[in-house]
Amino acid sequence: MLMAQISETFRGEFALPDLNATTALGRAIAGGLCVGDAVALWGDLGAGKTTLARAILQALGVTEDVPSPTFTLVQSYDTAPPVAHYDLYRLKHAREMQELGLDDALDTGAVLVEWPERAPEALPPEALHVRLALKDGARTARLTGPARWAEGMKSLLHV
Repeated sequence: MLMAQISETFRGEFALPDLNATTALGRAIAGGLCVGDAVALWGDLGAGKTTLARAILQALGVTEDVPSPTFTLVQSYDTAPPVAHYDLYRLKHAREMQELGLDDALDTGAVLVEWPERAPEALPPEALHVRLALKDGARTARLTGPARWAEGMKSLLHV
């Protein structure tokens, strides 16, 4: 169920009881992605960050396997808009983000960032933050970001 305070900031919380719910959230996020957007995927190991990233990319038309970029740190996809998928788990210093081309990726497309706590200052201030949690066997997603995300999330009420 959507619980949002819509003013300048969108806030919503969604139950993710199964893969279908995660796929629906991925479709909703994909539908709102524009050039310059960053989606920060927060959560512990096993919370569902890569699963949600896959759902977003598949909703954008990616048909090939979507691996976690844990070892490559970034994987780019020719979607509309182009998307770069970052996994910062192995990042040692936030300054490494410049070497990974985050600014260039934002100039030409959107980015998905797993483990954003490794370089939070690299994220644009208008990022959509998705905090995934697994508690007592139940997954949830808490979203915060610019108010424009509220409209696309309304579709989740009908899932």
